[in-house]
Amino acid sequence: MTRPLHPDVVRAHDEAVAKGLDFYIDPHNKLLVMTRLHHENRGHCCKNGCRHCPYEQPST
Repeated sequence: MTRPLHPDVVRAHDEAVAKGLDFYIDPHNKLLVMTRLHHENRGHCCKNGCRHCPYEQPST
């Protein structure tokens, strides 16, 4: 089970998606994060447990 995202992270992701961006900078750890749009454009799950993956994750 994944932890809920901090509201600042959700806001950064939503703003990036609204602008049509593939990536955003996490406001807490300053890492580059792929948006849901990036994953959808790729067209499949890479099975790396990405934060905003829109595809169903296999249960472990």
